[in-house]
Amino acid sequence: MRLKNYLLPLLVLMLLFSVKMSAQKEIELNNQLNKFGQTIFYINQYYLDTVNNEKLIEKAIISALGQLDPHSSYISASDVKSMNEPLEGNFEGVGIEFSLVRDTLTVVNPISGGPCERVGVRAGDKIVAVNGEKIASVGITNEKVFKYLRGEKGTKVVLSIVRKGFGGEITFEVVRDKIPITSMDAAYEVEPGILYIKLSRFSANSNIEIENAIAGLKIKEIKGVILDLRGNSGGYLGTAMEIANMFLESGQTIVYTEGRKMPKMEEHSNGKGFFRKGPLAVLIDEGSASASEIVAGAIQDWDRGYIFGRRSFGKGLVQQMLPLPDGSQLRLTIARYHTPSGRVIQSPYQPGDADKYYKAIYERYSKGEYFSRDSIHFPDSLKYKTMIKGRTVYGGGGIMPDFFIPADTTKYTNYYGSLLRRGILLDYMNDLSDSQRLQWQKTYTSFEKFDKEFVADSKMTDGLIKFAEGRGVPFKQNEFEISKNEISLFMKALAARRVFGPNAYFMVINKGDDPVFQKALKIITGKEIPEAGLQL
Repeated sequence: MRLKNYLLPLLVLMLLFSVKMSAQKEIELNNQLNKFGQTIFYINQYYLDTVNNEKLIEKAIISALGQLDPHSSYISASDVKSMNEPLEGNFEGVGIEFSLVRDTLTVVNPISGGPCERVGVRAGDKIVAVNGEKIASVGITNEKVFKYLRGEKGTKVVLSIVRKGFGGEITFEVVRDKIPITSMDAAYEVEPGILYIKLSRFSANSNIEIENAIAGLKIKEIKGVILDLRGNSGGYLGTAMEIANMFLESGQTIVYTEGRKMPKMEEHSNGKGFFRKGPLAVLIDEGSASASEIVAGAIQDWDRGYIFGRRSFGKGLVQQMLPLPDGSQLRLTIARYHTPSGRVIQSPYQPGDADKYYKAIYERYSKGEYFSRDSIHFPDSLKYKTMIKGRTVYGGGGIMPDFFIPADTTKYTNYYGSLLRRGILLDYMNDLSDSQRLQWQKTYTSFEKFDKEFVADSKMTDGLIKFAEGRGVPFKQNEFEISKNEISLFMKALAARRVFGPNAYFMVINKGDDPVFQKALKIITGKEIPEAGLQL
């Protein structure tokens, strides 16, 4: 009884102390805000020149956020809309995929069902004028293309086009409309019952895209899935939940978040996914981040499937978009992601030192991490156990794959790199496709026939060499011989995409020379048996 008599006054004192401390912090914060406001007032009143207050405040905000974690940031009002477009899944415009070939806007593909396709614009068409204004050979840029072709739904734009085989210009009147942005690069049946899905981002419609693709493929029985998240830097957290839910049983934790002001919140699967049992492979690399790591971590922690590739980026911080009065936004980190076993995905960082953080990420290459698993060292404190089999996994900086597949740079030369970085190989294939696409369609009546018979022969590669020389890249015989097979494969994949669509590009690349894909396919089809420690 005596203890209870002392306990209540003690609790009251602790509460009063806590309230006092909170009030004191609020007073200190107000004092600092007043100090900043007074500084801006003095600048405006007494500084020798006039100042741009909007720019001044904006830079101050950016500087303040720079003292926090590497992923908190400021987004100006003008950037907010364009930033959201790839994730919201649509924008308003004319509906083309384009390339800038020798300062000319060239249609790579009209988007299926979009305004340009509806009026007859074709792949290979060159847009030389918009609303009568010449745009060819006048320093056209991607930003200018967006300015000319995007606009409100229902507005009209007149395109003047040059097309091979037609004399003069052809005029099309295009009514802008909503254009879907797909997040799924490919979905196809690798072999009977084995489904391959390539996802480039986690957008609002990703799960619907996957469901529609599966329905369209009409696979009798799905026996295995390869989910390719390489280069996928993330997107919506909710979409990551939906994708992970496709493969997990009811009630299994997908991820949980925790922060100073954010209580622990867990997300669980509902058990209604289309492939909750059966062989599953998830492909990741150093470009896989955030939502990709949530999905891969959940699959790995629940021993649901194997992870193939190289260690992921390590972005495990939760950002919340906070609006500011002028339409700009703060992207502020409010919590950390944890995988079901408790692993922290986020790579280590020092607040206010983003340069050091990103340098450490890039140094993975120079330290040999892309080429040898033995170069990656985790302290025992970062060891965790998977939820079902108790396998050892690691936290503290990305998801480490179950099957490490080193990067192969033996076929990558400076000459090949120049062809890729300067867009020469892509431009050459765009030009070649313009002239050969109809013939290819007549010759190769199916992808199977194309895959078996199409070869990037010496005539094609000689044309590429001359084209590159015309663009200022001198021919290097020895480097070309080293990279020849890679160059030929890429040319074949680009031709396949022009004739048979996006799936065909990945069908060529995956089958031709992708060790990560090939390893995953062997494991999930049972052609190769994993070592005992990796059995699921």
